[in-house]
Amino acid sequence: MNEAKVSIMRSEPAVSSEVKFEEFKVPVVEGMVVLDAVHYIQNNIDTTIGVRWNCKAARCGSCAAEINGSPRLMCKTRMEDAGPEVQIKPMRAFPVVKDLVTDLSHGYEVAKKIPPFTPRPEMKSPYKIQQIDITRSKEFRLCIECFLCMDVCHVIREHHSDYFGPKHVVKIAALDLHPADSVDRSELLHNEGGLGYCDITKCCQEVCPEGIRITDNAIIPEKERIVDHVYDPIGRLIRAARRRKW
Repeated sequence: MNEAKVSIMRSEPAVSSEVKFEEFKVPVVEGMVVLDAVHYIQNNIDTTIGVRWNCKAARCGSCAAEINGSPRLMCKTRMEDAGPEVQIKPMRAFPVVKDLVTDLSHGYEVAKKIPPFTPRPEMKSPYKIQQIDITRSKEFRLCIECFLCMDVCHVIREHHSDYFGPKHVVKIAALDLHPADSVDRSELLHNEGGLGYCDITKCCQEVCPEGIRITDNAIIPEKERIVDHVYDPIGRLIRAARRRKW
């Protein structure tokens, strides 16, 4: 494949309601990724295309987009895998700023609602924990905040719900697995976070570029934790008694 047709969705809602696709012919060389193709177009054909990127090494998550209908990182998708005709759209779960750039500010506002790591009063720094506890939550620390799991989530895409989304459930799961943490975040996830809306289709898990088992190791355990902490009457009585120091 020496050349590819790259079609990019163009729009700028702050200026116009027009949405269109523009097609460009891009020369393809061995090892080229989709982000290289977008850069070629920017540098040689149309300098006005809006695209967000930073590291070009699949570490920052900035170049997330929908490539041929699939949420992916542009820097991690090879042109030879994308094919001779490549369509690139912005993540449709978020408002578009310009072309391939989306507004992710809502996600960061949700992150502010999550209580941070709060050690138990009897624990003193440095906090010593077992290696097995470090290993259990290690995969959640791999999250590069690309928001691809949020983009593919049909609850976020198609429903006006309060669901925090898989990215934030991963963050909460990482905190909840720390043996020194003292905060119960189950009621937050249940009441304000809308975790009940998730029907565990595992679509978020499938698109994660870091291979985090979002559904299996974060969402399902958090759902189980909600059942234990919110719906188990005996457990609720015990926790209420502890809070009252009976």
